[in-house]
Amino acid sequence: MSRSAELSRLIRDRAGEEPPEYGLILGSGLGHLAAAVEGVAILYSDLPGFPHAGVSGHVPQLVIGQLEGRRVAVLGGRAHYYESGRADVMRLPLEVLKALGTRQLILTNAAGSLRAAMPPGSLMLLSDHIAFAGTNPLIGEASEARFVPMSDAHDPTLRAGLKAAAEAEGIALPEGVYCWFSGPSFETPAEIRAARILGADAVGMSTVPEVILARFLGLRCAAVSVITNMGAGLSDEAISHEHTKAMAPLGAAKLERILRRFLGQAA
Repeated sequence: MSRSAELSRLIRDRAGEEPPEYGLILGSGLGHLAAAVEGVAILYSDLPGFPHAGVSGHVPQLVIGQLEGRRVAVLGGRAHYYESGRADVMRLPLEVLKALGTRQLILTNAAGSLRAAMPPGSLMLLSDHIAFAGTNPLIGEASEARFVPMSDAHDPTLRAGLKAAAEAEGIALPEGVYCWFSGPSFETPAEIRAARILGADAVGMSTVPEVILARFLGLRCAAVSVITNMGAGLSDEAISHEHTKAMAPLGAAKLERILRRFLGQAA
């Protein structure tokens, strides 16, 4: 039995057999959203092989239960490439979601904006991404399945559902391109200028490896960024992780409303 199958069996024993319809991955400062789920919380430390998720602002636990009438599995924290040098660090949690029967994945993150019209506190729905970090979580994968097409990596149907939910809530949800930098240092002003030239609308240190892995596993994906700062050189604000955590709640409340509406509409 594979490790993901073993873990999925352990999780079913604690949370029940019903497969989650949606998986959610929560970014910096967004872990409180897991508290809205009526269900069972399992610490990552109780799931052998799950990442430590050692970044403050993340809550390293898996929560499975009901949210707005839908069965969901929420990963309250993620591990990042910059913590270990492994782009595939979230592979096992995603394999477990698939083994549990999840087929759709909503990802969230904290990001820096490259657009004046998208200031801190706003949201951005990812229409596409750029893997600027220059690595890939499928490096070393031996099967031919590693050649994953990425044309619709950010699923049009899921994006339309999130847009409709945002409109119903009266919340602006512009679409844009997310550019993945490896971190953990923040981007330089020159890197921000380069990202803008390449067509990016926001920058961050996560999400892209997970989308690649999810598409490899056959999961449909959509992702939303909570804008916590402007990119380096685009404002006078001091960029730091503490600043990111302080600003994340401004957009997180809006995002929770959208996600609740989205799940309720799907029910």
